[in-house]
This record gives sequence, C-alpha cells and structure tokens, in this order.
Amino acid sequence: MSKDTELWRFIISRLKQKCEAVLLVVAASSGSSPGRQGFKMAVAEDEFCGSIGGGVMEISLVERAKEHLKTRSNLVTPSQQSEVVKQVHRTDSSDSSGMICSGEQSVILYMLSDRDLKTAEMINSAIENDEPRILEISNRRFQISDIEEPSDSRISFEREKKEAFRYREQLSCPNKLFIVGGGHCALALSEVMSKMDFQISLFDDRHDLNTLDKNKYADEISLLDSYQEIGRYVSSGMDHYVVVMTIGYLFDKVVIKELLEKDFRYFGVLGSKAKMKVLLREIENEGFSRSRLDRIHTPIGLDINSQTPFEIAISIAAEIVAVKNAKG
Repeated sequence: MSKDTELWRFIISRLKQKCEAVLLVVAASSGSSPGRQGFKMAVAEDEFCGSIGGGVMEISLVERAKEHLKTRSNLVTPSQQSEVVKQVHRTDSSDSSGMICSGEQSVILYMLSDRDLKTAEMINSAIENDEPRILEISNRRFQISDIEEPSDSRISFEREKKEAFRYREQLSCPNKLFIVGGGHCALALSEVMSKMDFQISLFDDRHDLNTLDKNKYADEISLLDSYQEIGRYVSSGMDHYVVVMTIGYLFDKVVIKELLEKDFRYFGVLGSKAKMKVLLREIENEGFSRSRLDRIHTPIGLDINSQTPFEIAISIAAEIVAVKNAKG
C-alpha cells in the first residue's frame, strides 16, 4: 500500500465518521526544503497520517491545522476552505519556519468534511487502480477530474494573487517496480518498497511458492509458464525499475536476454560478483551488446555487507531511491 493510499484511507475513515480533517499538501518547494512537492499529510483532532517533511516546520503546521479544527473557522473566509502557508528555512526571514536548511516551501491547508467523502473515495480508487486522473485543489474547490491533455509535469502550482491558487497533480503512480522472482528476498523487497511511491508487479514461474501467498505488498502478482514470457509484461519506461532475483543462474540469463534491449531507469540483478561476471560474459558471447550489459546494476544494491533478506532488500531499495532521486 503506497503512502498516499494510506493517507486517503485515513481521510475516508474520518469523513465517514462525520469528523473533519485538514489536508496539508506541499505545493512547491526549493533548495534544501525537507518537504518535497507533493508530500501530504492529514490532521484530525486526535491523530494525523503522512508527513510533509518533519521537524519543527511540520510540528508548527500540525498545530496550525489543529487550531483550525478547534475553531471550525473556514480558514480564510466563510466561502473558502483553504490557505497557503509559505515557509522559508532561514532565520533571517519573516516567514521563517524555525529550520536553517536554507530552502523554502509553500504548503496548502485545506479543510475536509463529510461533503468531500465521495471525492476522497474517488481519489483513493484512482491511486489504487493506477488510473490517470487529476487531483485539483484551489482556494474554492477540491475535486478529481479526467486528464484533458498530456503534460510533462505531474504536479503544477500557480498563485494568481494573495489568496487565489491552483494545485494540480496527476494521481497515477509514475514509478513502477518489476520484481522477477518471488522468493524470500522478493517478499522483503516488496514490503520495503510498498512504503514508497512505487507500483509493484511481481513475477514467478513457481505456482506453489509459499512466499507468493505471504506477499500482501505487491500490487500485482503474475504466474508465468516460462520466464521467456517476461518481455510481454515488462515494458520500457524511464520511470520503470526492474529487479531480477530468480531461483538461479539459468533463469536469470533468460530474463536478462528477454529484457536487455528495453530501456529502464534501473535494471538490477541479484547475484555474487563472480557469478554475474561469468553470466554477463556468456550473454555477451552470444552476441548481446556490452554497452547494454554495462547498464545492469550488479552485484545489486548498496554495499552494506547485507546478509538477511531484509538487509538485502534495504540495500536494493536504497540503490533504487538513489537512482530515482539523482539529478540530471
């Protein structure tokens, strides 16, 4: 379950109880701001879910949201339900957040009530089903709509004047993780990556594997007759991440050959340095491109001397996040 799904389920639960909640969204950020654009949290009177970056900045906005809930003051005027708070993470600014990391961010606070329940349910459904819909928040509306025309940016934020603004976010998850092989390491990696914004697809050719039954974290599990079919399920994409961790050498070889000509943001294969050196040389000798083979991350994961499935999963997850967040 992605962090946004957890957030919207929390909101839906509160609204069904006729309780109000304040949705906080990082609409814009720059520099070293801890809250990146699109980060969200929801604040109820006695609990909150999600995060907009942590620290004293987050604490102050949580308290601000709780004050709005206590007074039930429609935040700006009786006809509006929202405000935008700009925070500058320097001590020499009138908008100082109390942090000194030198960035800045604009955070939307939007009061939600039971009249927003249907919209919240539609948002959650779009995220869970990977439907390309648009979340729109402005000083006067909170809604979900169809995508009218493609955009290069998933998130946009515009300020027209002091109180007027428009935030738009494409809801479908852009990051897709394909895990080929469903054993213990795949189960651990699925659990770790489910805490982040990745849609997880898992593949294996073993129909009686108990770790597949235990895996409640992958969004989709596909049983293949043969790994030679994998190319039909895994497509090229610059937001696509592939991890190969099959039961053994020969199966890894089949998968690599089937996927090698596709373009991914990340392509990693689990295996020892010695094993992978031999395997990649064999594939090259069969006529496959050395430059393509050099794109594969192997041995997979950051070198943290990982031993257990969870340690291995953490090392792989850290490498994937490093690639995802790399600039340029």
